[in-house]
Amino acid sequence: MSRTAWAGASVAALGMLLAAYPASSAVTVFGGDQAQACYQAAKYGDPTRTGLGDCTLAIESTPLSLDDLAGTYVNRGVVHMLHEQFRLAQADFDSALQLKANLGEAYVNRGAALIALHRYAEGIADIDRGLPLAPEEPEKAYYNRALADEALDNIKAAYLDYLKAVQLKPTWAPPQAELARFTVRQP
Repeated sequence: MSRTAWAGASVAALGMLLAAYPASSAVTVFGGDQAQACYQAAKYGDPTRTGLGDCTLAIESTPLSLDDLAGTYVNRGVVHMLHEQFRLAQADFDSALQLKANLGEAYVNRGAALIALHRYAEGIADIDRGLPLAPEEPEKAYYNRALADEALDNIKAAYLDYLKAVQLKPTWAPPQAELARFTVRQP
């Protein structure tokens, strides 16, 4: 059995005002070759467009533990998001949550898919549910929530979420770019 990690893939790098897509992320699984290839596509992108097939083979044909199966659904959802198939991504995150109800990555990624579908309040609710479950890349959850906050005209919340994303990962450019648009004035 090879060691596989759930992917942390950034779908886009500019903010909501620049028509970006939310960032997505995932967790660690153990699986065979298809599960490894699925992880690679989710983590590093899917330029050959074989990731979805690898993920589906892993889900349908590879004996996986319950945790690994849930993780592979998350990874396939991330690959769907990379291909801008947000409803299919949402369905995979739903499947992961049916298998493992306390999977933070499934909630924060489903929140990202909902945000991409312009269902901002639902996306925020999922991210709020996933953050306390300690996702591996919480900065992406805060960034995505900031995108939704901004779309809902909650500018102060957006600013604070972009700021939190930068505090969690100072080297990640997308939230830094978004913060640069803000001017903070004291009342």
